[in-house]
Amino acid sequence: MQKNIDILVDTKKGQALIDCLEKKQFLFSLVISYTDTCTVPGITMAGKSAELLQYTPPADAEFLNFGYCKCVNAVPVSPDGKPTPGLLTKTALESASIPNVVINAGSKIAPMLPYFETGLPYGKNIAIEAAMSLDTVSRAVEYGRMIGRCLGSTTDCLLIGESIPGGTTTAQAVLSGLGFEAKVSSSMEHNPLHLKNRIALEALGRTSRKDPFSIVAGVGDPLIPAIAGILSTASLQTKVILAGGTQMAAVLAFAKSAGYNRDNTAIATTSYVIDDKSANLVDTVRQIDQIPVFGVRLALGDSRIDGLRAYANGSVKEGVGAGGASLAAMLKVGIGSSHLLHLAENQYEEIFANAA
Repeated sequence: MQKNIDILVDTKKGQALIDCLEKKQFLFSLVISYTDTCTVPGITMAGKSAELLQYTPPADAEFLNFGYCKCVNAVPVSPDGKPTPGLLTKTALESASIPNVVINAGSKIAPMLPYFETGLPYGKNIAIEAAMSLDTVSRAVEYGRMIGRCLGSTTDCLLIGESIPGGTTTAQAVLSGLGFEAKVSSSMEHNPLHLKNRIALEALGRTSRKDPFSIVAGVGDPLIPAIAGILSTASLQTKVILAGGTQMAAVLAFAKSAGYNRDNTAIATTSYVIDDKSANLVDTVRQIDQIPVFGVRLALGDSRIDGLRAYANGSVKEGVGAGGASLAAMLKVGIGSSHLLHLAENQYEEIFANAA
């Protein structure tokens, strides 16, 4: 269903990638992590309350696999009731029978299901201290490379999604520290970019060394080097789609230090991130490298459900690899946005009816 897919940045390579992946096999990996930066008031809406933010990543992983959560007695929603983008991911993966694996790269709470464990500590609040040690960054890359070698050998295309509350703020800091003119997106309709920029600049001011590993240690989160490591080895064996928005731009920027095969690499996100006037994902990726960016046009604006329709109005926008998972379903089985919306609405009603 290529009519639902926009190709931005290197359209020729992007079209070639789409053509070679039609009706092929995909594997979805969800990397979960945590940064205490998410506790800064006004930074994120990726959880019903500040206390529940630490449960969002493992809950997303559990929801993706079970349709309910084990680590907490609730499906992840924003404070005003908008459902996790994991709902869209789950719908897309199930519609095309795409398997998934979970990778714990510094989640504060472990998910209650089988997963790859890295043993990485969660990220500290960059508003007040360094995110992690240089050793943690090095280990994250090394462990990511081991996982990437394993996963990359099993599929025609590896999708890498993420769940980390507050991750756009650490992404902003990393992108700024690496010298890119970036404006990250937000889970909120009104992007608190001034707050993110202030935190990023203050954190960078405390970072004495300016090499990429030191910048990520000072102002990043464990997810960024872990996914960069996965990309570095998986892209030597297969196609890799970074399924996400501005966090994946930060991954790509740092991955230039770890190395990756640009001919096998792309980013896929929802059109809601691409159309976000407060952010500049496409321009940021162009500054980093010439790899395809796919904007997947979902039909959530036509939904009969307020919480899903809100995505088209600027809330949530992306997460849990929703854009990339939808792209994979479209390429593997030819499903369109309207059909995916119908399936997502049915799943929403079933899940929240059972929760009631």
